[in-house]
Amino acid sequence: MTIEVVDDVAEFEQQRPRLFGIAYRMLGEAGEAEDVVQDAYLRWSGRAEVRTPAAWLTTVVTNLCVNRLTSARARRERYVGPWLPEPVATGNDPSEAVELKDTVSLGFLVLLEKLTPPERAVFVLREAFGYPHRDSAEVLGVDEAHARQLYRRALARVGDARRRFEARPADGVRLVERFIAATVDGDVKALETMLSADAAIWADGGGKTIAAREPIFGRSNAAHYLAGLAAGPRALSAELGVRIVNNAPAVVVHESGRLTGVLIPEIHDGAITTIRAILNPDKLHYLRTQLD
Repeated sequence: MTIEVVDDVAEFEQQRPRLFGIAYRMLGEAGEAEDVVQDAYLRWSGRAEVRTPAAWLTTVVTNLCVNRLTSARARRERYVGPWLPEPVATGNDPSEAVELKDTVSLGFLVLLEKLTPPERAVFVLREAFGYPHRDSAEVLGVDEAHARQLYRRALARVGDARRRFEARPADGVRLVERFIAATVDGDVKALETMLSADAAIWADGGGKTIAAREPIFGRSNAAHYLAGLAAGPRALSAELGVRIVNNAPAVVVHESGRLTGVLIPEIHDGAITTIRAILNPDKLHYLRTQLD
């Protein structure tokens, strides 16, 4: 048997973007994903030699995530208001790791919340990273038939809805720019022309900042809610811009130079159908480090 000798640090750093990509999709939390990758590095540093570093690291990261998801479910059930994933900047830099671009839309990550941790693991490995069922089975320590069954269950839970999130970022930039202008002006009629009839707004404040604790449904209700934000006292110090976040054009809000919110519209057939607003300051830390 031939044992592959590798430069520990260099090998791990080469794998880091992919490992973060797996962990982020599994957990929906950038900070937690970083912790998992760091934990994997500690285990990597103390391991015996392995034949296939990439496979070994994938197994460690995936199973750490499965364990964390089990406890995370209980925390999310106690969460104040709607729970949304943490946003990450993806941008259009061709040198940026592809692991942070594909299948990371906020809507896609919300959809994955329907899955059990093992289902999510198999689905992420196959859909985002092209893993055959045999390899997914090895990662989770199950037989191939069981891995196939987990994937079928995931498909049944997620359905065809996942195709909604395969939009190109450039497609919605102009609409988001118009959306910002109408919101700043408090123009209800203009906002209504951009929203679908069944538009919805989900705001994640986590009980740490002012945010709607129940979703807002309907074109008129959503438009009036958005226009009302422009009349609030915080609007005077707010600056709104467009950045590519989770592979979609998003509204980033800065107050006194500090990132305080991200609104990510979901766009279908030229209309905004859903707006997910991440306002919990704890969930903006990772994005803040990316944008600063």
